Amino acid sequence: MARLRTVYICTECGHEHPKWTGQCAGCGAWNSLVEDVVGDAPAAPAKRAAARPASAPVSLNNVDASTTRATPTGISELDRVLGGGLVPGSVTLLGGEPGIGKSTLLSQVVGRWPDRSLYVSAEESTDQVRLRASRLGVSNDNALLVSLSVVDDIIAAIDAASPTLVVIDSIQTIADTSVGSAPGSVVQVRECAHRLVQEAKARSIAVVLVGHVTKDGSIAGPRLLEHVVDTVLSFEGDRVHALRTVRAMKHRFGSTNELGLFEMTADGLRDVPDASTLFLADRQRGIPGSVVVPVLDGHRPLLVEVQALTTKTTSGVPPRRSSQGLESSRLAMLLAVLDRRAGCSLSAHEVFVSVVGGIRVSDPGADLGMCIALASSLRDVAVDPTITCIGEVGLGGEVRHVAQIERRLGEASRLGFATAIIPASASVRAPQGVKLVKVASIGEAITRAM
Repeated sequence: MARLRTVYICTECGHEHPKWTGQCAGCGAWNSLVEDVVGDAPAAPAKRAAARPASAPVSLNNVDASTTRATPTGISELDRVLGGGLVPGSVTLLGGEPGIGKSTLLSQVVGRWPDRSLYVSAEESTDQVRLRASRLGVSNDNALLVSLSVVDDIIAAIDAASPTLVVIDSIQTIADTSVGSAPGSVVQVRECAHRLVQEAKARSIAVVLVGHVTKDGSIAGPRLLEHVVDTVLSFEGDRVHALRTVRAMKHRFGSTNELGLFEMTADGLRDVPDASTLFLADRQRGIPGSVVVPVLDGHRPLLVEVQALTTKTTSGVPPRRSSQGLESSRLAMLLAVLDRRAGCSLSAHEVFVSVVGGIRVSDPGADLGMCIALASSLRDVAVDPTITCIGEVGLGGEVRHVAQIERRLGEASRLGFATAIIPASASVRAPQGVKLVKVASIGEAITRAM
C-alpha cells in the first residue's frame, strides 16, 4: 500500500517543498505554495507508455515541414488567432472562466473538423454533451465522444479511435492513477499534461486541453503547464454581454498579436468579422461625454465608444472614480493631467468612464478620446459625432504619436467618420473623406473638438 505524505508545491514552477514557506526555493515567488498529498509508491511500469526509439539527427534543410501545416478548424475567428488552424503534434491550452463558453467553442470545432476527432469529456456524461451538440446544431459522423477521467483510459481510447484531433475537457478533472493525489491538484495536472504532450508528439495529432482559471485570471495549476504546451489561448468575456474574445498568450507557430471576436447566441458562438459596427450599433449621437476612438488590439483596429459621466458632489467623502473596460490607474493619471494642464478640475466631481460593448482597452491611443470625453461631460457640451480621436497623452499634457495611425484612420473612414484629431507629430496621409486635425497639447485638442 502506498504511503501518503503531505508536500507543498509552488503553483508558479511546480517545485516541491517538505513544509510551507513564504517564498519558493525554486523560482523565488512569494505566497505561491499550496498543500497537496502525494504517494511514495513508484509508478506502475505497465501503465506507462512504451519507450520509443530516439530519432537520429538530420540536417535542418532536410526536414520535411509539409507534415506540420496547420489544419483549419472551420471557425474563421479562431483560425485568425491560431495563424491558420491547429498544427499536427501540437498541444493547445484553452483557458477561461467556468461557463464562459469553452466547451461550446470546442464542440463547434469538433463538429467542423475535416477528419476524425475524439472529444473526451471528464466533467459531463456523453448524454449531456450530446444535448449541447444538438442545441448547437453540431453533427459530424467523424466526431467520436467518450466520457473518461483516467489518463490511461484516455490513451487507450486514442489507440482505438486513431483521431487527428483530441479535445480534453478538462485537464483539471482527469487523473493519473499512479500518482497518489486528487484530480485537479498541482501534481495531477502536471503529470497528466506531460503524458498527453508526449502522446501528441509521438502520434502527430493535435491535442486541445481545456483549463479553468483562478480568481486573478491565471490558469489553474502550475505555470509549468503553460510552458510545456505549444499554444496558450485565453477565452474571455463578460457574462452580461454577448461578446467573447480569444487571444493567444503564447503561440509557437505564429503571432500572438491577433484577436478573435465571437458573439454568444442561443445557437452557439458566431464569428464577428466586423466588430466596429457591433460596438457602435446602439450609439446615440449628440450626448455629452461620448467619443469614438480607434484602438488597436494586436494587429486589429477596432472602433469603440468611450463614455464619461461627471457629477458634482457636495458630500464630505472623497468623490468616486469608476472605470469599466479601462485601467483605473490610467484614468487617475489623465484626471491629474486634465486638472494641471488643461484647466479641467474634477476634484469635486464623481467620475464614471466606460467602454461600451464589454471589451477591455489597454491601448494608450485611447487617452486623447478619454480626455475629450471627460471634458465634454464636465462642460455639458456634446462632441461632433463625426469626430474621432487618436493619441497618447503625456504627463506634460502633450499629445504623443501612437503606432499604426494609418490603419486606425482607415477603419474610421470605412465607417464614415469625417474628422480625426491626431498628434501633431504624425506624418500620415488622410484617407478619402477624412479631415485631419493635428494638435500638440490636450488643451488644444479639447478646444478643437468642442
